Amino acid sequence: MPLIRISLPDTYTELEQQAISDGLHESLVQCFDVPEKDRFHIIEGLPTRQLVMDPDYMAPDGRSDAALIVQVTAGRVRSEAQRRAFYGELVKRLESSVGIRPVDVMVVISTNQAAEWSFSQGIGLSQWLEEGVPS
Repeated sequence: MPLIRISLPDTYTELEQQAISDGLHESLVQCFDVPEKDRFHIIEGLPTRQLVMDPDYMAPDGRSDAALIVQVTAGRVRSEAQRRAFYGELVKRLESSVGIRPVDVMVVISTNQAAEWSFSQGIGLSQWLEEGVPS
């Protein structure tokens, strides 16, 4: 049940943004144990002055103006192997589909608990899990 925020330069086209979202979701499904229908992405195109990323910090080839940040808020902790597989699959897919260099992809994963989610109807996820989906 991750919530994804993709912050990227406003120079990406709608088609490129869709391809980024698709590649990200496919990577989550394949490597991060996310169900196919569990897709909640916020894509925000920002002017360069509002997306500040050091061009050299932990980026051996230097980041370009196309660099983006992916924030993953996940409902549970994933293993180190799952996280590494996800990172690798994501940059591979984004490079293949949109031409984004791996050095231009930054990912941050945060976790929380089921009680901190409400998907609809003002009902917390933990209540849905305990009582079942209301009819």
